[in-house]
Amino acid sequence: MNSQDAFQIFFYIVSLTLLALPLGSYLAATLEDKSRFQSRIFGPVERSIYRCCGINPGGQMNWKNYTASLLWFNFLGFLAVFLLQLFQHKLPLNPNNSGPVEPVLAFNTAVSFMTNTNWQAYAGETSLSYLTQMAGLAVQNFLSAATGVAVFAAMVRGLMGRKTSGIGNFWGDITRVTVRVLLPMSFCAALILAGQGVVQTFKPDSRVKTLEGVEQTIPLGPAASQIAIKQAGSNGGGFFNANSAHPLENPTPLSNFIEMLLLLLLPAACVFAYGKMAADKGQARILFSVMFAVWALGLAVSLYSEYSAASVTGGLGLMEGKETRFGIVNSVLWAASTTAASNGSVNAMHSSLSPLAGGAALFNIMLGEVIFGGVGAGMYGMLLFVLLTVFLCGLMVGRTPEYLGKKVEKREIQMVMAGILAPGAVILIGAALTCAVPAALASLSSKGPHGLSEILYAWSSASGNNGSAFAGLNANTSFYNIGLGIAMLIGRFAVIIPCLAIAGSMGVKSPSPPSAGTLPTDTATFGILLAAVIIIVGGLTFFPALSLGPVIEHLLMLKGVLF
Repeated sequence: MNSQDAFQIFFYIVSLTLLALPLGSYLAATLEDKSRFQSRIFGPVERSIYRCCGINPGGQMNWKNYTASLLWFNFLGFLAVFLLQLFQHKLPLNPNNSGPVEPVLAFNTAVSFMTNTNWQAYAGETSLSYLTQMAGLAVQNFLSAATGVAVFAAMVRGLMGRKTSGIGNFWGDITRVTVRVLLPMSFCAALILAGQGVVQTFKPDSRVKTLEGVEQTIPLGPAASQIAIKQAGSNGGGFFNANSAHPLENPTPLSNFIEMLLLLLLPAACVFAYGKMAADKGQARILFSVMFAVWALGLAVSLYSEYSAASVTGGLGLMEGKETRFGIVNSVLWAASTTAASNGSVNAMHSSLSPLAGGAALFNIMLGEVIFGGVGAGMYGMLLFVLLTVFLCGLMVGRTPEYLGKKVEKREIQMVMAGILAPGAVILIGAALTCAVPAALASLSSKGPHGLSEILYAWSSASGNNGSAFAGLNANTSFYNIGLGIAMLIGRFAVIIPCLAIAGSMGVKSPSPPSAGTLPTDTATFGILLAAVIIIVGGLTFFPALSLGPVIEHLLMLKGVLF
């Protein structure tokens, strides 16, 4: 790695932080609905939506009503995407005459985009019509991201509430986030990306002759608009099968930087929005520091692995599967960010990463994608770990734990453990079932530890709602389409429902004044404890599996054995 590569990483970090701070303030104003400027600009659009849908955005919901509204809304989104795929051959905006999608694959794709996973067991440019991509997948990119922010907002209201069962209004939250945040961001990003050469057209695929005289099909479509929201909303679902490694999705170094910046921008902004909403910027600083430290550790391990592994090739960089236009550092920086952000987009093939770099990406997902996590989802996942850390510290001193002045009791910890353990259980059980089913093992392209890594990555990506893949695994089979679809549902809603239950439980409590025994949660000491809990929980849960996959593959690679 040279000085230019190091400067690019530094510039990326500085740009991310400087942009996330004001965006966090803007997001907090959106969620609290206190900005007159936002109301003047976006109010007419929102009011028309409320009138059309019969919504009273000021009506407070308890956590059960909020959860029921969220589940019904997401089910309808799933149904819309599922039916669009089944009947796309009879609908307009299908210039390439794409046929109906096979039902099991349609189920997997509909669940994937509804849960903000955006796992793709299909090639978008050959399997889906423009209408399905725009009215189905792109719409869910907005709504699934807005759902995550809504849950985050509801949880913060519960933590900050004083003897109230109300945690906000789901319909008002999701409308404001979509209209005031996601749409403007995506519109601006789409204009920039289209200006960089990302394709945006309704024309059918173009057929041209190459210099060798061979006919080649150039896939087209309204890609720039979908790429903008896939990155801004931590979705990751590419318009093309190769995702952001495709030159029509990511044509220039500037488009690469912008897409990579959008990976973490809104998730990082959610941290600063939390500080604003909690009226305690110290909480935001500590959480951002913990997220940044763990992300930087994963990036450092990945870069070390990529450049130390080059000794096996006589000092040459490991370029197989990397983005040759942008270099190793850009491929590794993207991989570290997309797996930390619950995004899942790629500009290189993760299966081609060196063993420890692939293992770091895998471990990022296994941690629950709370560094920085998805839009909203990363923050409510991180708050589960915060409550767990507070509880463990309380046990050590023999005192009832408190967070933001409220006691954390048995009910809250039960919900915390359900939200943290459920995705991990799905990963390990799913991987074990895969190893026991011969038809599932037949999908592997690699044997040995790399094959195990492919299996672990698929189940982790689905359960963690990430969507990226070790591309050597053929996941378009009934076993994986159904199994991974179920994993996505559990990974999404087995975390959301406990978070909303915690919001309801904490909201009715009265805050207590701080005392000499109160654990400060805005100090460096607490930050170190929080990071340790996150890594230890992830390590204890997954280290045995990781040691049989990426770790042993790394050791064998140093001996010259490759897979």
